[in-house]
Amino acid sequence: MSDQPNEPGPIDYLVIEFPGSRMTGEGLPLLIDLVDRGIIRILDLIFVKKDLDGSVRGAELADLTGDDHLDLAVFEGVSSGLLGQDEIDDASGILEPGSSAAILVYENVWAGPLAAALRRGGARLVADGRIPVQEILASLDAAESKA
Repeated sequence: MSDQPNEPGPIDYLVIEFPGSRMTGEGLPLLIDLVDRGIIRILDLIFVKKDLDGSVRGAELADLTGDDHLDLAVFEGVSSGLLGQDEIDDASGILEPGSSAAILVYENVWAGPLAAALRRGGARLVADGRIPVQEILASLDAAESKA
């Protein structure tokens, strides 16, 4: 093991909408696998529900599953304090009425040691960003239609 202190990786967030407040849990094993393999660390996970009248309220995990097949108990109480009411309000503003959402904040654990090693070697990060998935899919569709 290195005697260097652990360096945190970049922090990202996702807002995942569940139209009609239906959650199947299909992605849950993949999320747990990312955590188990040390690729990400979940810092915050909250669920909200936007009622048909547009009002937003916190949702309990049991409210979203509607059955006993989804075991989200592993995420109960996950909270770093990074998500405040302002962030929840912003995320809720993009939801369709009648939908629920998971707001997930996570650390890219894999990137911390890489960033530390690069800095030790004199490198510095001069830019970063993210290409939205919708743009990637649209670009792939356009390239496919030209072929």
